[in-house]
Amino acid sequence: MSRHALTAAVPKDRLEEQVATICGAHAQVMSAAEISIGLRVAGITRADVRSSLWEGRSLVKTVGPRGTVHLLATRELPTWNLVLGEAVQQPGFPADVRMTAKQTDAVLAAIDEALADADLTVDELGAEVVRIAGAWAGDRVMPAFQEFWPRWRQALGTAAYRGVLVYGPNRGARTTYASARRWIGRVGAIDAEQAGRDVLHRFLYAYGPATPDIFARWIGATPGWAREQFRRAVDDLERVDVEGDELWQLRGDDAPPATRRSRGAIRLLPYFDAYSVGGHPRERVFPGKASERALARSQAGNTPVIVADGLVIGVWHQKRSGAKVALTVEPFRELTRGERQGLDEQVARIAEIQDATASLTIGTVTAGPHA
Repeated sequence: MSRHALTAAVPKDRLEEQVATICGAHAQVMSAAEISIGLRVAGITRADVRSSLWEGRSLVKTVGPRGTVHLLATRELPTWNLVLGEAVQQPGFPADVRMTAKQTDAVLAAIDEALADADLTVDELGAEVVRIAGAWAGDRVMPAFQEFWPRWRQALGTAAYRGVLVYGPNRGARTTYASARRWIGRVGAIDAEQAGRDVLHRFLYAYGPATPDIFARWIGATPGWAREQFRRAVDDLERVDVEGDELWQLRGDDAPPATRRSRGAIRLLPYFDAYSVGGHPRERVFPGKASERALARSQAGNTPVIVADGLVIGVWHQKRSGAKVALTVEPFRELTRGERQGLDEQVARIAEIQDATASLTIGTVTAGPHA
């Protein structure tokens, strides 16, 4: 929790550094990403996160670990792209749906050309890709959300990992895509093996001790790929025993003792917060009732959680209406006096991050995942 800045928030000038430390903030739900970062960086609001993203560009919105949308530190994007392009398993499609390597290259070239001078919505980008690459790219054969998307869209993740595109600012409610080269500039050559080692170091610093299988699950790769990364970095690692489990950590990276401040610290973590998603072994981080209420087939993140002393002890939900946000918090055990005070502070902080006023109800959360 200390390394995630969940025991004590870091100063505002360390915003980008803290996002890098946790290996990026999940941003499929942008408001959740803003809360995730805001809880870790003292005094900021969502406006500061947006400024870092769209004005200062020290953060970039792109396709990250597991093929999901993330905010990453811009300076680390080339390293992440190189590693994720090799590691992340792309969705499998039948032979009549998936693109050949030649078709993929054609789509990437078309995307690069289309985004050279302007940010485009997905429909605008699709029209340009079809115009440049050919009508085949627009065939609606890709199953997605009870409909069929055009063939070219299966290359979006690859386009991000190859440094062709990133997300641009929303146009109203619509997502846009931008040229990565135009957005962050050209990137020099990177050593692939060193990049893999750097990402593994980042992961173990924030989420270790861990196993190759945990790393594979977190990044979205095969266990074999992850084991190879551990093998290459073996001189940097050491085995440790954690309550009977044999895990790996960075050599000499012993965790500091819990501080007085960290004991009893309570946090309201939003959807897909990095701490929740990276928390393993699941049965330890999500003990008892938490595993039933906050996990979906061992997947974390679908439900906002209450964390105390590093463990999930409840769930929560918020409903926004204009400048007001109503929070319902459901602890699975009785809170201590200090935790109850900390809960009030968290509610106030979440409201501050969102430029809102908040009300708190302690009771049963009836909303389902993603509600």
